Amino acid sequence: MPFVTIDPPGSTDLDQALHLAREGAGIVVRYAIADVSAFVAPGGAIDAEARRRGQTLYAPDARIPLHPTALSEGAASLLPGEERAALVWTFRLDADGRPTATALERARVRSREQLTYEDAQRRVDAGDPMLALLREVGEARIALEAERDGASLDMPEEEVVAEDGRWSLRRRALLPVERWNAQLSLLTGMEAARLMLEAGVGIVRTMPSPPAPDVRRFRQEVAAIGETWAEDEHYGAFLRRLDREKPTTLAILQAARRLFRGAGYTLVTPATRAEDVEQAAIGAPYAHVTAPLRRLVDRFGLTICEAVANGREAPAWAVEGLEGLPGVMQSSSALAGRLERESVDAVEIAVLEDRVGEDFDAVVVERRDAGATVQLLDPPAEAGCDTDAEPGERIRARLVEADLAARRLRFAEAPAAG
Repeated sequence: MPFVTIDPPGSTDLDQALHLAREGAGIVVRYAIADVSAFVAPGGAIDAEARRRGQTLYAPDARIPLHPTALSEGAASLLPGEERAALVWTFRLDADGRPTATALERARVRSREQLTYEDAQRRVDAGDPMLALLREVGEARIALEAERDGASLDMPEEEVVAEDGRWSLRRRALLPVERWNAQLSLLTGMEAARLMLEAGVGIVRTMPSPPAPDVRRFRQEVAAIGETWAEDEHYGAFLRRLDREKPTTLAILQAARRLFRGAGYTLVTPATRAEDVEQAAIGAPYAHVTAPLRRLVDRFGLTICEAVANGREAPAWAVEGLEGLPGVMQSSSALAGRLERESVDAVEIAVLEDRVGEDFDAVVVERRDAGATVQLLDPPAEAGCDTDAEPGERIRARLVEADLAARRLRFAEAPAAG
């Protein structure tokens, strides 16, 4: 079966490979996930160290892997032309993209090609039969997301790159194929959560609905930026229809991040109800099971799902290992977020340090004890600002300090013209 992988250029820790085929009016999706549990002995040294780390950490110039690279970038990675242990999900989807049957089995797979997103998009545009089905499934699943009042915050990718001895920040709009590919991961996570809930054991990813005051504030920010948003339109539908080519869209997406707060992990028990563990951004229960090379929790979720899908009790090591896992993942996610945020902040300061004294269009997004936080429209950066303006107000912000050594980026509201 000709599986392929789709990842950023240069990737070596390849968690997923895919294959799609037409079946009557529907489509069969096979999604192979690296079988890390085939290599990591429960309670062994690698297991213990992975539990200490939680997930792979990515910095602009290096990464700290969850597992030894001989495993994550070698023996367990779904590299092209190599036979690998995998857990293969099989989803039979109807014409609307809804699963009518789901299976999960251990298998040996050999990916035929390692495609970049750009490679895959070119193949789709050229009419590649298999990847054309990825577009069909992706669009169908996006339509179902809208039905669920789901909301995807598909931010442009921020790439920190070194050029001529200097760091710079590039923002790259997502290609359509990236959104379609992401829908396969979401489908897998939703089906995994369903299996766990039915069995009464496992771990799911949760996120509460945004509080009404946060949504109202976001509406004020959108209005200040100058975009029209109907009162009866759900924020997910609004975010989906934004023109990704408009310069103000990135500022809106940045401001929308406040609607996607409070994510965590919850253990599933026989008493757990689906409505108690919904991931609000997805509009359904959801579990992390598609990136076991880079995220600890996925190995446990996958192992439990494979047993449940085949009518067996989950292995004791996987069930016992759930204890304390939400805390491990929460702390490692906080560390990963801090590393990413501070890396981007440092590059933003470096990019702006030659522009001290210039004025920028900005929207106030949050009041603080002293001043406020503003969202610049171009470049789309966040920073502290000395201003009395309220959240949602649009101002001109003057850059007064960009100190890379001290990690400070500070603005002050510019005096009114004239």
